[in-house]
This record gives sequence, C-alpha cells and structure tokens, in this order.
Amino acid sequence: MAPTTSAAERSARRAAPGLRERKKIKTRRAIRQAAYRLFVEQGYDATPVDRIAEAAEVSVSTVFRYFPTKEDLVLTDEYDVIIAAAIRARPLDESPVAALRRVILDLLGRFTAAERKELRTRLTLVRGIPALRARMGEGLATTGAALGEAMADRSGRAPDDFEVRVVVGAILGALQEAVFHCLDHRRVEDMEDTVDRALALLSRGLPL
Repeated sequence: MAPTTSAAERSARRAAPGLRERKKIKTRRAIRQAAYRLFVEQGYDATPVDRIAEAAEVSVSTVFRYFPTKEDLVLTDEYDVIIAAAIRARPLDESPVAALRRVILDLLGRFTAAERKELRTRLTLVRGIPALRARMGEGLATTGAALGEAMADRSGRAPDDFEVRVVVGAILGALQEAVFHCLDHRRVEDMEDTVDRALALLSRGLPL
C-alpha cells in the first residue's frame, strides 16, 4: 500500500517546491506530529522539547531549527507559503476574497482524517494554553504578511497598501472566527462549510 500523503504535501507539490523544501515539510510534520501526540498524552506544560525530539527521532537542535520556541510547534505550519502560491495562481478576474475562498476550501477538502484530528488538537491547545493565545497574534501577523504580498501581486498594489491591509485583516478575522466557532461547537468536521459561510459573508459586503 502506498504511504498516505498529507494535504499540505499534495498542495506543496502543486506549488512545485524543490526536493529540499519537500524534505523540510516532512521533517516539520514529523516533529509536530510527535509533539501533538505527547501533548495529548502528557499535557503541553509537562512535555519538554527534548522528549519531543526523541519521539520524532531528531536532535533537539533540529527541533529548534524548525520551531524556535515550544509555542511555535502549535502556532506555525507550512500552509502560509502554499496558500500564497495558490492565490497567485488563481484567475485574475476573481476578487481577492473569492480567490482565497477557493484556495482554502480546496486545501481543507483534501485534509485526511489524521490532519483533521491534528487541527482539532491545535485549536484546542490554542484555546486552552494562555502562552499560546498570547503568541497567536504573532502567527497571524506572519500569515497576514504572506497573504498581503499575494493579494498585492494580484492587484498590482504594494503589500502595505491600506486597502490590501484592510482586506487581509478582515479575511484573517473571518477565518479565525470560523475555526473557533467549529471548535466551540465541537463541529470541526464542518470546517469547510463554516469557512465558506464566513468568507461568503465578506464577499457579500458584510450586509448586517
């Protein structure tokens, strides 16, 4: 039986990264999966980084090379680059929100059951660990920068253009509310529909 590939890996291949980048993605995922398993078994605070390194069969220095802090194990992933590349590949006659809507739904639709379980673990950790909630803003800023550059490329504007920043901020806010709504209502399996509803609301121009 062929080994199962993740949605991130499949999307990365579509974005045509080199072999070196694909190896990095696999290493990051191995470390993160080991960390999540231990966080569930032992608790986040009770799991040291050296134990994560041992479980992932890498050195502690390798863990810190990919994830500079323990919080980064939960808050960072490889999706920013993949999503930005996919946005740039969408037809230029699509609106920014429509382009991202299609890209996000396409990515979520290819998630495996294991990836959905991992997503639930990540969201639960962020909701429950104060240190992760405190750092979440930094992760959103990084995602916003990647999306802003992709949106700017599509529109011929600068990444720090006011309207680009407002659109990206609105999109990130809608996505955050959508995923936490699913978590709060124990409906992570409905992620695609909820994200679709959130971005559709933006596309209609916030008609409240």
